[in-house]
Amino acid sequence: MSETKEMQTDEREALISIYEGDEQFKEVNSTTFQYRYGETDTIKSFLMEISWPENYPNELPNVNLELFYNRNLPSAVKLNISKIVLEEAQQWIGCGMTFSLFECLKDKLDDILADVNTIEKNIDVATESVADLEIDQGEAGSKAAKKEHLTKAQKRRLWDKTDHTGTKPRGWDWVDIIKHLSQTGNSKGDDVTTN
Repeated sequence: MSETKEMQTDEREALISIYEGDEQFKEVNSTTFQYRYGETDTIKSFLMEISWPENYPNELPNVNLELFYNRNLPSAVKLNISKIVLEEAQQWIGCGMTFSLFECLKDKLDDILADVNTIEKNIDVATESVADLEIDQGEAGSKAAKKEHLTKAQKRRLWDKTDHTGTKPRGWDWVDIIKHLSQTGNSKGDDVTTN
């Protein structure tokens, strides 16, 4: 076994023993690990994924914040988190660093969440000012939307298509496959044989 693989195996075992029972930690596979920070399922929560390249720990790990869990996390905050983690990782090249990177973010979590709060307040102010705007509709707004009028026969046909409670019966939009095939025929390349 190569030296890097041996170091990775040792670090994996250490991570599993350190984070045993911690619901925030998850081992995705033998070289990918995730840690969730903050209040679960809120904008003040995010998930960081670290994956090891082949020559890890002699090269920087891959830091991924583009996860579905982080869909509401502002991109400015994601960039800030990546910057913090990669700066910390530079100091640990040649050593197992996944635990240190996870813990580094724990220490700086209050600052990161303060950034989220600042951005969230800016968004609220922007949406409030947009909501306060009045739109002058002029002549276009003065015309009322034209309502479609149906004849009694059209209304009766619509009524007959439902089960008289307003719901359509099962299969109302199904295609009659035999009728469809008889109208379209088979294509030249198809060779249909019947027994």
